[in-house]
Amino acid sequence: MARSADDTGSLFAEDTPRPTASSGKPPAAQPLAARMRPRRLTEIAGQRHIVGPGNLLPQLIASNRFGSLLFYGPPGCGKTSLAEVIARETGSRFVRVNAVMSNVAELREILGAARRQPEAATILFIDELHRFNKSQQDLLLPDVEEGNVRLIGATTHNPGFYVNPPLLSRSHLFRLEPLATEAVAGVLRQALTDTERGLGARSHAADDKVLTDLAVLCDGDLRRALNALEVIALSLPEQAAITEKELEVFARERRIRYDADEDEHYDTISAFIKSCRGSDPDAAMYWLAKMLAGGEDPRFIARRLVILASEDVGLADPQALPLTVAAHHACDFIGLPEAELTLAHATLYIATAPKSNSATIALGEAHRVLKEQPVQPVPLPLRDKGGQASKRVGHGKGYLYAHDFPENISGQAHLEKPLALYTPKTAGWEAKIAERLARWRQLRANLAP
Repeated sequence: MARSADDTGSLFAEDTPRPTASSGKPPAAQPLAARMRPRRLTEIAGQRHIVGPGNLLPQLIASNRFGSLLFYGPPGCGKTSLAEVIARETGSRFVRVNAVMSNVAELREILGAARRQPEAATILFIDELHRFNKSQQDLLLPDVEEGNVRLIGATTHNPGFYVNPPLLSRSHLFRLEPLATEAVAGVLRQALTDTERGLGARSHAADDKVLTDLAVLCDGDLRRALNALEVIALSLPEQAAITEKELEVFARERRIRYDADEDEHYDTISAFIKSCRGSDPDAAMYWLAKMLAGGEDPRFIARRLVILASEDVGLADPQALPLTVAAHHACDFIGLPEAELTLAHATLYIATAPKSNSATIALGEAHRVLKEQPVQPVPLPLRDKGGQASKRVGHGKGYLYAHDFPENISGQAHLEKPLALYTPKTAGWEAKIAERLARWRQLRANLAP
């Protein structure tokens, strides 16, 4: 459900620490990640490409003349924190909605309240905006257009696929990146020493290496890192040191961030394909391992390898295709975890094979010619002569059987207007094909009348 600022304009949201009346401190029952949320723009960890001096977002906030904003990035990179900081620094009424739990009735109520309170300058923050369907997103458009609310949407999914074009066109889009290890480790250090909002009262000590290692384990997700630090600290007596030993359980249970059918899926398979195509076996194996650790379907990877065998290896190594097809079959009847070895075998073969995209280019050229030029009729000697009617009109007449001629070259034309669509590369086996075709061209020239 939505939560909004009270009538005085102070800010609080579902997971934002609300100051107590007496001390102004966040309640200790709040998770550490919530207590440590930044209160001003200068406290935002990382994201210098967005919040650093001279960038667009700080200028929009300082002038308080922005429209709708979309923050796109992985979990724990600061999307919610940015929204709350913007509302705080602009003195706006802040209403938070989670798209998973919200509905049209709630949206109508929120938008109606915003229209009744134009002086409050309502910011409507929608977390997981990609979860809203088209109708729910369309409902926002009139009030966004009129300025009754300023929308801040947060999403881990590519807005180009999940946000309606009219809403996307009315918003400034900012892409947030996973936080650098140094940025995460810095916030962890601050949380350990902060006696007001963090764990400073417990007096835990930790080497920089320990905090850096914890940051690495959390893959740029600051929320996850703070939650892990809190669990470790609360499992120890006060004043106890946090050492590498306490990180072992998190290292064993580390999970790779990988959405099997979302951006991580497409970005990682793209990196895998381009690494194989670029003949980089080390990078290809890394991306393969990431996909497998993230739970990717091994048959999907195997299908991509089969495509690579024809698209990028081709005639430079004709064994690539049967090997990858065999790998695909093996994934079906072996299954994980043993099928990982088969995928590694096929990946290394493709990555280290000589490369040729001549088949891809030739097919593209053939499609282009068919689209741009009149379709050529099949020459009479090449047509099927089955049936009396075909024979009477001369189908097959004059056909020269290739096996009756040296090297199977009869000199007969197979197109009415000759075309040059296939150009062999000089890598691997295809170099021999280039030599063979050159010789055949000479033989045909010698047989020409």
